[in-house]
This record gives sequence, structure tokens and C-alpha cells, in this order.
Amino acid sequence: MDDLRRNGRALKVRLAALGAAALTVAVGLGSRGVLPGEGAKVAGDVLYTVLVYALVVLAAPRVRPERAAPVALGVSWAVEFFQATGIPAELSRWSVLARLVLGTTFNVPDLFWYVAGAALGRLVHRAAAAPG
Repeated sequence: MDDLRRNGRALKVRLAALGAAALTVAVGLGSRGVLPGEGAKVAGDVLYTVLVYALVVLAAPRVRPERAAPVALGVSWAVEFFQATGIPAELSRWSVLARLVLGTTFNVPDLFWYVAGAALGRLVHRAAAAPG
């Protein structure tokens, strides 16, 4: 019975994470049409890490917010530092998906906005996981 309960909870968490990921993508794409230049870029950076956070929870539904946040932040930072190699920019010339996932240009301020995204993901995750 405990396994059934745990599996049911994991499924609910995965469905919520999938919904959060879809909503994050929609808000991110929508923000480009609503926010002016730098505002859209900042929103995109924050939401990028929120999306990574949701994908972490989707992959590991029992992960705690205190663990998911640094994982999402680490992935976001790794992708940002990878941009310094020039490889993502080259891949982006051939693929829109590569451009969306990897970006093109290393930008130091993005590192801060990823911290904000990890913090936002952690806040939402803790609120959603709170009993009651």
C-alpha cells in the first residue's frame, strides 16, 4: 500500500512539474512580445532556470527544494559557461532548438538571473509541497 501511495504521489508531482514546465515556456515566449528588450531578456534568463527546475522535479519527483535549486542553478550555469566556447553559437546557426536550449553568447549578468530563477523555483516548490 505504501508503494502505491508513493507512486501515486510521484505521478501527481510529475504532472504538476510538467504543467509548470509548459506554463513556464508559455510565459517565457509570451514575455518576448510584452516586455521591452532588456526586460524580456531578464525574464527569459529567470524563466530558463525555472524551466530547468521543473524538469529536475519531473525527472526526480521526490527531490527536495533544497536539492533541486542547486541542481537547476548548476545546469543553467554550465550551459552559460558552455556558451563561452562558441559551440552553442555555431549549433544555433543550424537549429532553432539549439538556440533556445543552449543560447549563443556568454553574458556574466545572466549568472545572477539564474540564481533568481533557482530561488523562484525553490519558493514555488516549497509552497506546493507544504502540507495542508
